[in-house]
Amino acid sequence: MSIIHPIHYFDDTRNAALPTARVDNVKEAAKDFRRDMLAGPKVRYYQSFELVRVPYPSKFAYLNAFSRRTAFVQLVNRLFVIQFDSDEGLKTLLVSPMDWENQRETPYFKRLAESGGIFAPLGEALVTRKTNTVTDVLASIGLKPEDIDYLTYDHMHTVNLQRWLGANGQPAVFPNAKLLIMRDEWNCARSPIPWQNQWFCPQGLEGIPEDRLILLDSDVKLGDGSVALVNTKGHTEGNHSIVAHTDDGLFVTSENGVSLDAYAPEYSKIPGLADYAKMTGAEVIINGNTQEYVVDQYISMVLEKAIAGPSKQDERIPNIAPSSESDGFWLFPGTAPSFQRGELKYGELTQPG
Repeated sequence: MSIIHPIHYFDDTRNAALPTARVDNVKEAAKDFRRDMLAGPKVRYYQSFELVRVPYPSKFAYLNAFSRRTAFVQLVNRLFVIQFDSDEGLKTLLVSPMDWENQRETPYFKRLAESGGIFAPLGEALVTRKTNTVTDVLASIGLKPEDIDYLTYDHMHTVNLQRWLGANGQPAVFPNAKLLIMRDEWNCARSPIPWQNQWFCPQGLEGIPEDRLILLDSDVKLGDGSVALVNTKGHTEGNHSIVAHTDDGLFVTSENGVSLDAYAPEYSKIPGLADYAKMTGAEVIINGNTQEYVVDQYISMVLEKAIAGPSKQDERIPNIAPSSESDGFWLFPGTAPSFQRGELKYGELTQPG
């Protein structure tokens, strides 16, 4: 397939017996990957859009590091629209197109909603802000559903694909789109163990036609090489990070970390993060709602940080654009991040066709 090009920069980097050696290996390999990506073409268009703000347990957001008793942080879920060139012409990719209207059956959040706590109707109205839907965002920038070539998610927690790709006789909203996903993630999401299953939307992948899937077995570059999907196992078994070359360098997107503070904890003013980093020597603070692969997740976040490089606006922080970014909220004291990525825009959208 001429759009998908396997790459091998990080093969065998995690085979060392010592975890610290694996950290050093991914850092070293990231130098070559970063050099080659920056020497190549840039994406035609890159823009992020806020979809919805939801509460998320602080004990997971900053695993072992957050020192306040505040129970939740507020996460901003974003959609990323990316256009890149290829031998087959312009391609349009949606990153993290959350169908939040149809993902409420995810057990963890459903249980909170039914518990009478913060997700109860009054509480939800207070702390959940439904800014936009995927289809409304696309309409606002002039894209039609049939213009979308690919969908991808850094991981499949809460994802319901049935409306987007069609399932069980339901027509697809995106009739031409295919899902780019690591094979390990597809298998994990279809058959999670009890430790994991609280975070996957039941039946969210049921009935998806096989011809709508592109299962990946390695890191890949897409099209002209301005976009890459890099395996960053940790938050989930088949987690991957989306790397895009823009006018401000390489942006890396995943939910391994929920804020820029998580990638630069030594500079964070969030209670506990800087102290934890100093005490332990941690380079990053992981998002730990599932903890099957915490060693890999730590290594993956270090890798993401090394690929991204420093921000041109503030060299203390890397060019990370979290798919779900923590934001301050008056009901959740002490959670306001020291650094905010916010929404991004590079290049100009091209109307397909």
